[in-house]
This record gives sequence, C-alpha cells and structure tokens, in this order.
Amino acid sequence: VQVGKMTTLRPFTCNDMFKFNNVNLDSLTETYGLSFYMQYLAHWPEYFQVAESPSGEIMGYIMGKAEGHGENWHGHVTALTVSPEFRRLGLAATLMAWLEDVSEKKRAYFVDLFVRVSNQVAINMYKRLGYIVYRTVLEYYSGDPDEDAFDMRKALSRDVKKKSVIPLMHPLTPS
Repeated sequence: VQVGKMTTLRPFTCNDMFKFNNVNLDSLTETYGLSFYMQYLAHWPEYFQVAESPSGEIMGYIMGKAEGHGENWHGHVTALTVSPEFRRLGLAATLMAWLEDVSEKKRAYFVDLFVRVSNQVAINMYKRLGYIVYRTVLEYYSGDPDEDAFDMRKALSRDVKKKSVIPLMHPLTPS
C-alpha cells in the first residue's frame, strides 16, 4: 500500500528484525525478544505492518492481534512505533487505520491498546483517532517505579450500541 509519495506499507518479514533497531531505540518503545516477534508473525501476520521509506529504511511498524470471545472479540495493538526522524508525518495514524480495518474485516467489536499514563503525546494522538480511556491498569509497566497504563478503546461498526467503550470506573491490576 502506497502512503503519500514517500512511504510504502507492507507486511512485516523476518528480515525486518535485523533492520528495525532505529525504530526501537526509543525510551517509550517496548521492545521484545525475537521469539515474541516471531510468534506474532506466525499467528497474526495480517496485523504486522511496516512503513518503509523509498530507500528501504523502516520508518515505523505496528503489530497486533485478534483475541477475545463473544462481544469481547477485538483487535489489540501490541506495539506501534515510528522512528524519531519520521514522526509528525501521520504514519502512526495510518498504521492505526490499517489495524482498525483488519479488525473490522475480522468482525471485531473494538480495538484496544495499552499506553503509559505518562505518554501524553501518544494519549492525545489516540484521543484524536477516536479512542477513549476505558480503564486504568495499575503497575502495568515494570520499571523503577512501576507505571500504570491506560487501556484505551475505540468501538468498531459491529458494536452498534458502543457497549465496549463504556468506561470502567475502578482501576484494576494486571492479573
């Protein structure tokens, strides 16, 4: 998929794992072991997309999955990141739209994601894209100290009554 004149969206491949350090070297990006990326690539390849520059550089990527049962069937954003030099071009919004479209095709009720409560830039972007803070998950991110996460959601067309985005009033623990 061509995005503007400068960017191509394409499926993530195994070789990309050797090329995406420029994107992952960012304090706000969660990084995982190779087996974690491989698991996503094997189980949910349609949810793993790369934004690539004309020179072949990885500008950003999104990885996610479909999970849940019944009215809790949803698309989940596991990771979304854009390399610092390619920010403010709308790539994150484009990648999110991609994942939402895949989730619509899978008849999901909503898309959800977790974001650090301190990551105001990302929270504001997700709100602009139509996401709401569904609940707070206490100490979701490990660190010193641990940090809470917002579980943010956006209802999809299958959730006609928007039940999936009625916020929970009480925070919960990751367990």
